[in-house]
Amino acid sequence: MTPPALRGTLPAVAHQESKKAVIAAIVGNMAIAVIKFVAGSITGSSAMLSEGIHSLVDTGNGGLLMLGIRRSSRPPTPSHPFGYGKELYFWSLIVAISIFGIGGGMSIYEGILHIQHPSELTNPTINYVVLALAMLFEALSFTVAYRAFRKVKGDRRALSAIHHGKDPSLFTVLFEDTAALAGLLVAFVGVFLAHELKNPYIDGAASIVIGCILAVVAVWLAWESKGLLVGESADPHLVDDVRRFAGDDPVVTGVGAVLTMHLGPEEVLLNLEVEFAAGTPAEEIHAAIHRIEEHITAHHPEVNRIFIEVESLRAVSADGARADEETGAAGAASLCAPPGIDSRHPAPPEDSS
Repeated sequence: MTPPALRGTLPAVAHQESKKAVIAAIVGNMAIAVIKFVAGSITGSSAMLSEGIHSLVDTGNGGLLMLGIRRSSRPPTPSHPFGYGKELYFWSLIVAISIFGIGGGMSIYEGILHIQHPSELTNPTINYVVLALAMLFEALSFTVAYRAFRKVKGDRRALSAIHHGKDPSLFTVLFEDTAALAGLLVAFVGVFLAHELKNPYIDGAASIVIGCILAVVAVWLAWESKGLLVGESADPHLVDDVRRFAGDDPVVTGVGAVLTMHLGPEEVLLNLEVEFAAGTPAEEIHAAIHRIEEHITAHHPEVNRIFIEVESLRAVSADGARADEETGAAGAASLCAPPGIDSRHPAPPEDSS
């Protein structure tokens, strides 16, 4: 379990580490793509050309992820009052489609063509040297991504951390590097067997296997990105903390629904229902609301949109119940606002210009 004192720092750490991992992946993939294409054109290896396509697609995908990171950090506007955090989720979905269609599709297509029109490999030593260099670059990129991933995954297992992660740029790079290392291993085996057995069909089959690996990774990435784009709740630890902070306040008698949704990797929307005893003075309710907000934002600064609905406990008598309902409705109307915003003073109208 992540220590409470560290939970609030994790989103900022994840953001910086994910940018570092993406930049490392772009640089590494660009260098690898050039080397693979040169080697593939010299030796005629289908698997090597497929790997070159894979690295080129990964380079472009890294650029799309950086675009998503940059655009998602734009401040809110009147037309997008909750900001642009979900842009990163959108571009991560585009990356998954790119891996599936361009990376996986082109590799499978290249492999089929090589099987239909086989050609003997020439000078496979070049392929071995290039594969070794590519594995070195990919291993370095994977190391950067995995170190960043370890800093944010806590004590969860890797697959669980990926499933519950809210920063797709980080686990996308991790998935891509993992698929790249697996593809390089397949390419090495394909080139070796095709040369030793004098059977060029094996090289084409290796290209198809590489394409299938990319397709599987793409489907998984698309599934994870879809969940974030539609709207996922915050980490269960955060939800538990919010419920505890609200329930521990001396004037709060009950905590209702705790609804959260990620608007971006570092932005969480919170809607909280709290109950107070009938007759609690408005000043105490306001003070309690501010205490709860301060506790939440102190431990989880990523929760930057807080809406609190206030309800008074209903009295036993009918008259008391009616009065309490009116009080609760008024409290909910006046206190359902983000920190620092007083709903009694509406925001100025949008500038149509």
